[in-house]
Amino acid sequence: MTDIARSAQFTTLLAALRRAFVGEAGTEGAAGDELHRVAKLIAAADLQPGPLRPTLHPVTAHPVTAHLPDVLARAEQRVPELAAALRPIASALPWRYGYAPRADAPGLESAMAWAELIGPLAPIVSHEVCFGLTLIGPRSFYPPHRHPAIELYRIVVGEPLWTVATSTSAQSPGALIFHDRDVVHAMRTGAAPLLAIYSWTGDLNTASVWA
Repeated sequence: MTDIARSAQFTTLLAALRRAFVGEAGTEGAAGDELHRVAKLIAAADLQPGPLRPTLHPVTAHPVTAHLPDVLARAEQRVPELAAALRPIASALPWRYGYAPRADAPGLESAMAWAELIGPLAPIVSHEVCFGLTLIGPRSFYPPHRHPAIELYRIVVGEPLWTVATSTSAQSPGALIFHDRDVVHAMRTGAAPLLAIYSWTGDLNTASVWA
């Protein structure tokens, strides 16, 4: 596939992700304020993508991409436009995992990854906002972690248990979840994988750490 065709697919996907992320209904409070802020920052970014650079060898997909067929089938039922935009380019996105290994969570690096589409090291460079996708396999636990960036998640596929500080609740597709600076949070997937759109604002350069 030519770079021009891949760039067109990326641009189509980004537009679909933005629409799904912002949603149709108004959101109040801190989550609504952050959603409005992120939408403005994305609109202000130079949305001409550079090359996609997966971490692994080009012929070796990240292991988490094995869940993409299931994710895409589930997404087609709820967000067909997004599923159609994601399908031709999903496995070529820059899926990465950045944590140090954990003895108590063997294989975690194969069960989850992020594809950053906008951000300091992303195909679309921005030092104001990160925007991309999180993919976590079924029956996986993303242990408690924190970061100084403010974060939003919009769930596309999956019904995970989500912990923010000391509160745990079941979430479903369409949910918008807000993490303030340095708030500890964790996720646990069930029988379905999790696909979510995420954003970061504020300190984009300090990585997440285990809590």
